[in-house]
Amino acid sequence: MLPRLEVVLPSVLHPSANGHSSVWVPLPGGSTIQDVLTHLGQEYPLLGRRLCDEAGMLRRYVNIYVDGDESRRLEGLSTPVWPGREVLIIASVAGG
Repeated sequence: MLPRLEVVLPSVLHPSANGHSSVWVPLPGGSTIQDVLTHLGQEYPLLGRRLCDEAGMLRRYVNIYVDGDESRRLEGLSTPVWPGREVLIIASVAGG
């Protein structure tokens, strides 16, 4: 069995992940944020579309934090992940 990583989702994304507040992602060695996003898009297609555009790039209003650091300030989608790291997805919500 592959090691797994828990990805925490904000409440606005729960419906896109079948109501889950967090999801577990299998992690083969050398996994990155891009691998996590690919898995999420395969398991939860609606969630995948909410997180990434048609080119597979992270949407500008979506932020991913790894151990409290925003991934764009780390190595972007190439940021390595492994079991025990904290991964949190935040989707900005605008309103007025």
